[in-house]
Amino acid sequence: MTIKSKVTEWTLKTIEEIAGSKLTLGRLIWAIRESLEISQSTFAKQLGISKQHLCDIEHDRKTISPKLAAEYAEKLAYSKKQFVRLSLQDLVNRAGLNMIVETMPRAAWRLILLTKLVWI
Repeated sequence: MTIKSKVTEWTLKTIEEIAGSKLTLGRLIWAIRESLEISQSTFAKQLGISKQHLCDIEHDRKTISPKLAAEYAEKLAYSKKQFVRLSLQDLVNRAGLNMIVETMPRAAWRLILLTKLVWI
């Protein structure tokens, strides 16, 4: 485990302690809206969705596709990587899989593939 992943793990645990539950994309979106102190109606318009759909997302009744997660991150000026990771983690959790989704730069992934090909 790298220092960066230890810091990220610590940050995630801290956020979950403050929120009182596991961090989901819906909880993150709720936290962003609350920190901006704006209504669901205004925030929903910013995302281009209905107020009810936003409410369902915030309460984890609806999941968000990775593509939409990236679009929402861009509209809100937040990290696409983090939004997409949380979107994928939500899907994995709903499927009942006991796995953690991690992201890495494309260059690192290529290096891993090349290393594996050399050893095969």
